[in-house]
Amino acid sequence: MKLNIEHVLSGFRGSEPGRQALPRSMSLRFSLMGPVRACRDGQEVQLGPRQQRSVLAALLLNNGVWLSNDQLIGMVWDEPTPSAVMAVRTYMYRLRRTLPELDVKSANGGYAVNAEVLDDCQGEPLQGLQSAYFDAQRIRLSQQRLKAREDWLERELDVLELQKHSAAHPLRERPRVLLMYALYRDGRQAEALDQFHEARSILNQELGIEPGPELRALHESILRGDLKHVYRPEQLPLDLADFTGRETEIAQVLKALPATVGITGMHGSGKTTLATRIGHLVKHRFPDGQLFVRSTDVAGELLRAVGVENPKGDKAALWREKARGKRFLVIVDDVERAADVRDLATPGSAMILTSVRRLNELPGVTWVNVAGLAPQDAVAFLRTAIGHRVDVEPEHVEELLDRVSRLPLPIRVLGGKLASRPTWTVEMLLRQLCQEKAVGDATPVDCQAILTPLVRTQQELGAVEEHLLLRLVRRDTAEFRTVDVAEASGLAPDAIELAMEALADVHLVEPIELGRYRLPRFVQLYFGLPTSILTS
Repeated sequence: MKLNIEHVLSGFRGSEPGRQALPRSMSLRFSLMGPVRACRDGQEVQLGPRQQRSVLAALLLNNGVWLSNDQLIGMVWDEPTPSAVMAVRTYMYRLRRTLPELDVKSANGGYAVNAEVLDDCQGEPLQGLQSAYFDAQRIRLSQQRLKAREDWLERELDVLELQKHSAAHPLRERPRVLLMYALYRDGRQAEALDQFHEARSILNQELGIEPGPELRALHESILRGDLKHVYRPEQLPLDLADFTGRETEIAQVLKALPATVGITGMHGSGKTTLATRIGHLVKHRFPDGQLFVRSTDVAGELLRAVGVENPKGDKAALWREKARGKRFLVIVDDVERAADVRDLATPGSAMILTSVRRLNELPGVTWVNVAGLAPQDAVAFLRTAIGHRVDVEPEHVEELLDRVSRLPLPIRVLGGKLASRPTWTVEMLLRQLCQEKAVGDATPVDCQAILTPLVRTQQELGAVEEHLLLRLVRRDTAEFRTVDVAEASGLAPDAIELAMEALADVHLVEPIELGRYRLPRFVQLYFGLPTSILTS
């Protein structure tokens, strides 16, 4: 487990727990766990002699806080000599030369740094640094890290991890309480009681004391059989190891939570994958469980997830009653109607919706639109499948990704196809991409997989919208105005505008300004295919 040291140091700096610094270079990272170390792009940087590292450590421990020369000297030396002032200046000069990207501010004989400091769990904090200040911070950091670890264990209630932690810290009662509860929750009542007797024996032998009130109360509740068993649903799908990009969208959602957030985009844009990734990032904030629903009976599925097997009556009201005072993370995937999720939000819990259409009639929802990946992220995503081959044909890679509007699902399919054909070039795949002639009424399997998102969308179109879209793909330009389309089709401009807005709602055209639209390349590719392939 990795803990950001921002959590650990918040007590020293007076900052909000969890608030992260904003260094100029995210490639330069520091660790105070074990020897003071710096890494640049994964390579360790030599920081010089012990006292120079001590000066750096004092500044990092007070990340973002201005320290005077006297304060720095008092932290580094227990009995400073007059030469300490010059020594600090020398060390700062050397550190600036060694770490030019480090954000160092100096004024009035003092200094401050703004850096990314991580707890990589490498050993005793501030190893090798000697002063009363570092001795105190070493103890404090160790305790803070231990508490952060136990906070994580309390959220996860992983029996194996709790067993390891309790064995490593046999005199600490809090992890033993958590282990007893986790075992009881898993139906292992006898083992939970054994943990109490083991803790009692260790405390008696080592310290001559009895277990504390929390351990005793839990032991008695298990014996009486009145310990409340809390069912904690954990329904998040697996987070994909090759997830790539979406930093901007993730930041938007994280900023809005725990309010309700909607993620909208065409089929195949990665809405569900993004919602799942965010769910895993924030699940520790919702200790009562994470629920994932893909159904029109959303309220009923939520109730069943928390143990209400046959909900009757007003299910939305019953869900709000069950969720009162709780902190749930709820992801509702592929919502088609606002009525399916209306009145389900509850204080303290968060809801993430995914929907092709933006459901503007829902109040209090922050909507985030996802389209194709950013160009560099699309290349990186394809690289996860075919490795360095993306660097051999950069122009063909760019054209391939552009053909599918850099949408994650088609990229995954195309990457898998190339990975299974190591002798193929990207240019070969471009020539073959969805241009195979249908054999009878059959469509090649890869082509089907790539086009599935648009097949689903086409099935939801009205006759007017589908007819209009088929006419648009035959134009020479990707951008067009409704007035030009009206002249070419013979339809009234108002009717064209309504049809275009309906197409924009499902992301088949992109609105630029009133009366002006753009046709995505992937939509051109699909709707420009022969009718036999579109209907197979």
